[in-house]
Amino acid sequence: MSEPQLSIRSSKARDLAHALARRTGQPINRLVELALERYDQELRQEKARYPMDAVWELAAEDRRNIPPGTTSNHDEFYDENGLPR
Repeated sequence: MSEPQLSIRSSKARDLAHALARRTGQPINRLVELALERYDQELRQEKARYPMDAVWELAAEDRRNIPPGTTSNHDEFYDENGLPR
């Protein structure tokens, strides 16, 4: 059974991969794995540095579920003088 394949149509990526393979002696598939693992790790570390970003992402996701025109002023709870009903 053969390994799944990844096809990247980029001459720049091809040239970089071949140059790194020659310099390191590593096969291209291993270089791609290492690069993706490193990039994933960098993104995770960046996200860990700014935990408030996760809160903002959740808020933005939740906001997409609120119907247009919805407000948060709670006018229905107060009379014309601003007193509770």
